[in-house]
Amino acid sequence: MTSPVDPTQLSAYFALMESSSLMKHAVEQQLREAGDLSYVQFQLLATLGDAPSGSRRMTDLADGVVYSRSGLTYQAQTLEARGLVTRTPSAEDERSVTVTLTDQGRAVLAAVFPGHVALLEEMLLAPLSRTDIETLADILGRVRDHMRQTPPRSAAPRRRRRG
Repeated sequence: MTSPVDPTQLSAYFALMESSSLMKHAVEQQLREAGDLSYVQFQLLATLGDAPSGSRRMTDLADGVVYSRSGLTYQAQTLEARGLVTRTPSAEDERSVTVTLTDQGRAVLAAVFPGHVALLEEMLLAPLSRTDIETLADILGRVRDHMRQTPPRSAAPRRRRRG
């Protein structure tokens, strides 16, 4: 049996969850207004934009954004219908699909990023010193790395059906 969470730990947990919810709500609103994007769609486009080739395999994207394979497929189809990405069979594995950012997708990213960065600065960074930001990045990085030691369900191997 584990020991109960003390009040300081509980306070940290609730502050993290509330801050995260407030930030995500504001970000989602900004992304909708600036680029008609959901947060997950923005994550996908930004992840592709950061990739040197502008491309990633669907399974890698699902793990990176911690999203289900079926949900990611739907989001990629939606982005493809808007002309923001293309989907093609992977050159390395014919069972995989590669998603590639288009020029139109880059344009949408360019349109939403200034407001996204302004919101980040206003809501998260404004009340913090540079040292606070470095400490926060270190702490959250360690927490994320700890959580990623157990891969998200989207990255877990698929089980074969017996029948």
